[in-house]
Amino acid sequence: MGLVEAWGGNAFGWFFANLIEGFYNLGYALLHPAQWLAWLPFVNAPMSDVAVKESLIRFIYYGASIELFFAVFAIFVTVSIIGFVNNRFMWGCVWVLEGIANKVGRFFAWAGLLMVLQQIVIIFMQRVFAVSEIGVGFGVTFTKDVSWWAEELKLYNAMIVCLCATYTFVQGGHVRVDLVYSAVSYRTKKIIDMVGSLLFMVPTAILTWLYGWFFLWRHLVVPNPSASDSLERLMGKARALRWNIETIGFSPNGFNAYFLFKILLITFTAMVMMQAVAFFYRSYLELREGEASDGKNIDKDKTGDPTADLVAEIH
Repeated sequence: MGLVEAWGGNAFGWFFANLIEGFYNLGYALLHPAQWLAWLPFVNAPMSDVAVKESLIRFIYYGASIELFFAVFAIFVTVSIIGFVNNRFMWGCVWVLEGIANKVGRFFAWAGLLMVLQQIVIIFMQRVFAVSEIGVGFGVTFTKDVSWWAEELKLYNAMIVCLCATYTFVQGGHVRVDLVYSAVSYRTKKIIDMVGSLLFMVPTAILTWLYGWFFLWRHLVVPNPSASDSLERLMGKARALRWNIETIGFSPNGFNAYFLFKILLITFTAMVMMQAVAFFYRSYLELREGEASDGKNIDKDKTGDPTADLVAEIH
């Protein structure tokens, strides 16, 4: 009998039993990667075709499961306890998580320029040369209808929205209504930030993940997995499992890789959860160390205008 069954008579028992099992499940998954990653080409596992399909089924099931939640929560609890004892370690976590958001955001922000350039090319080729297809590449040419390239511009926009959201958050670029926030003390602000990151950012990201995870896989494999399916039911579908990546567009010759938008949705929620943790840690540390540490070592962009950069640092 597992801990959850033994202690699951009340809410507290159920929670702590799952938390303890979270540590076990995390260790087991790390020590047995082939059982859930054998479907990846770089995982060298001498397994049968059915076993490989079963590993994919496990990956799909556990990707939005209670077990995964408590495994991630176990990591958060462990890192937080170490950070509360050693603030330098917690600052390091903040810098790493904010660094990830900054690097990803700064890279994919170039999609905005690419989107503009591609739109100019589409208009120029269509209006001046009246072509119906555009091809790119050296040696092997990738050729698609003009309407495909026009609809693909949505992907660049989605990249900016999904992959630059946490970068914009770190940079302080999101619009926030602070009728109450601006009028309270520094310590109260930090408490609001801590509570808000855990009670608003994290639950919203989790709900989006739970919806988006199966929404993604329903467009990648058949038979379609469902959030209501048990592991046993999904494992029963393993023999019939096969890849069926969505290639349907809104128009006959239009963009047909809409599964990429589902992947971006999942990536977005993961980055929001990481940034929520970073914001909680930063708010706690700034609360503990006082106003002198406000914005400590935050990597903000420079505009080249000394006055504007000074104002950004102050805020």
